[in-house]
Amino acid sequence: MARIVGVHGIRQSQTSKARLTAEWSKAISRGLGSIEQPGIGSGDLELPHWTGLLARGADRLGAEDDPFGPAAPLSQEETAFVTDALEEVVHGAELATFEDIELQTLGLPRLWPARLTRLVMAYDQRYPRGGGKLFVSAMREVRFYLYEPGLAARVREQVADAFSEDTSVVVGHSLGSVIAFDLLRRSEIPPERVAHVRTLVTCGSPLAIPAVRRGLGVTDGEPLKLPGDISWVNAFDPGDFITGGRGLSGTTPAIADAQVRNGVVDPHKALTYLRTAPVAHAIAGEER
Repeated sequence: MARIVGVHGIRQSQTSKARLTAEWSKAISRGLGSIEQPGIGSGDLELPHWTGLLARGADRLGAEDDPFGPAAPLSQEETAFVTDALEEVVHGAELATFEDIELQTLGLPRLWPARLTRLVMAYDQRYPRGGGKLFVSAMREVRFYLYEPGLAARVREQVADAFSEDTSVVVGHSLGSVIAFDLLRRSEIPPERVAHVRTLVTCGSPLAIPAVRRGLGVTDGEPLKLPGDISWVNAFDPGDFITGGRGLSGTTPAIADAQVRNGVVDPHKALTYLRTAPVAHAIAGEER
């Protein structure tokens, strides 16, 4: 039975449960090795592959037909949510640069409203490898979980089934951190399967964005709360476009933020987060 439950994030439709489990296990073991702790063994990690539920919920048949990609038009609801989220992470000085630029020179989808287009370009300046456009795509997927309650319930049910009486650590990356928090706070897992959970580890979490928290019914300024005595460690990279470069302790002092450096190629990558020392210490149950 698994002592670690992992909850993957966005853009995992082209992989499988077996591959994800193998990759996460290797990365976690490497991180543990870096702090002179033994790696995890076969069966120590359970990683439900929930992403297929999103594809079916969006009435799409395959990974090649991405309901959240640039070819899929934004709905009014998506546009409003993504715009709100960007307004919360883009700095005024960043946006000012683009206020007077003609939109046809920006090279973004012409169907996007002017406000969203300028926000994306401003965010791209901070995260030059297309961070603004990637943020739009990621937030569409996050919103789909937040505002499709039937779908969200099925996702939580699948993740809850991964818990066993031996589970002590939950690790959530990206949207997976939202799902893990949402599941634990709702107390939907049978008590005997969550009784020994001591730590939630989140990596690259969009919970730093108020629009995401509001989608969970958490009002602005309200702390994020877990039941019981579960501790919470949040790893974030200032260069991670999903987090806006923010941790979670600003609104919830009880959360232990751990700033990491994942490099410039893909600071949001799950495997890079999982190899970091702060994540390893949290999984090993060591206080830092």
